[in-house]
Amino acid sequence: MLSPDQAADSDHPSSAPSDPESLGAEAKALGCCASDLEPVEEEEGGGGRAALHPQQLSREEKRRRRRATAKYRSAHATRERIRVEAFNLAFAELRKLLPTLPPDKKLSKIEILRLAICYISYLNHVLDV
Repeated sequence: MLSPDQAADSDHPSSAPSDPESLGAEAKALGCCASDLEPVEEEEGGGGRAALHPQQLSREEKRRRRRATAKYRSAHATRERIRVEAFNLAFAELRKLLPTLPPDKKLSKIEILRLAICYISYLNHVLDV
């Protein structure tokens, strides 16, 4: 059990832990892993307090961390939604240009592409004759 003096010291912000286990706990609280952190003595009157600074991360690790943020995922989902909407709009426009029987028949995307290929080759044949 801690004495009142030790308990007061542990609550004091200038007494930062320097053992690896406590560094790991602080790293989790900061959202990174303990291997990315190294204790660095703080300059100018820090009272011997060790500050945690991320080591230089590889480009891939930086990219992985950036992609893990909610803001990035939200932006990515928005871009993907816009891309899919544009894709579906393009297929709808292509579908309007192709002759089908019956005219209101619902075609899949692969059917639209195959029909477009056949129709283009037919039109080329008509132009050649």
